[in-house]
Amino acid sequence: MSCKQEELVGVPVLPDVGQHTSSLLSQYGAFELKQYIPQATLRGFTIAILSVLLLLGAYAAFLASSAMVKPKSPVINRMKLTQLPPPPVQTDVPPPPPTTAPGPATRAGTPVPVPDALIAPDVKDFANVDEISRASTTGGSGDDIGYLGLASDVTDEVRETEPDAYEFIPVDKEPYVDLAELQKRVVYPDIARRAGIEGTVNIRVLVDKKGQPKKYIIESSDSDLLTKAAIDAVMSARFTPAIQGTNPMDCWVSIPINFRLR
Repeated sequence: MSCKQEELVGVPVLPDVGQHTSSLLSQYGAFELKQYIPQATLRGFTIAILSVLLLLGAYAAFLASSAMVKPKSPVINRMKLTQLPPPPVQTDVPPPPPTTAPGPATRAGTPVPVPDALIAPDVKDFANVDEISRASTTGGSGDDIGYLGLASDVTDEVRETEPDAYEFIPVDKEPYVDLAELQKRVVYPDIARRAGIEGTVNIRVLVDKKGQPKKYIIESSDSDLLTKAAIDAVMSARFTPAIQGTNPMDCWVSIPINFRLR
């Protein structure tokens, strides 16, 4: 044995550094994680299963309650024609047949002319067809006044409908009035004059076939104090009626009345 070998015999042998490090890592850090992960996974799986079971139970309870509340359909009792009971027996006695009233039997024959001397005075004069057609169903004095008297009670009055205020009427000439002359006839209200009120009143008036104003509509008014004076002026004016072809007719027209202080 050499001297170098003798020196190695006396030195203590140290353990392997790599094996020592791996043993330390297995005791700290990764070792704790390896123990925690399975526990956490099991806990999460258990909670998920319980949640699903709870939802399924609530859904089953909802279906059960809905089935209990749902109205039941009526029970249909099906029977065969052979199972029907016999019809009820009619115990009412039928009424006896009607009896004929006593009297002579009707006979057909040929009318026999009767002399005028044998006819009663009240049945000698018979009404002809013309007189029967003029007879009154409500009674009367019995005097025949002919068609003239009947026609005198009948009146042939034809009522014409008034046109709508804003209905389109095809006319060749609309109602006309001299606006300048009409404006001169307007009486300015004293209250409005003293208050210094000015404005315009638009009136839509219906002019008949004779040129007379029949109705009016206030379309707009700047002041109620001016409305009455404008109405009085328009309704007292004389118009030229509307013309359709060669015939006058009723027609609406709008008239503005201005109130201005000089």
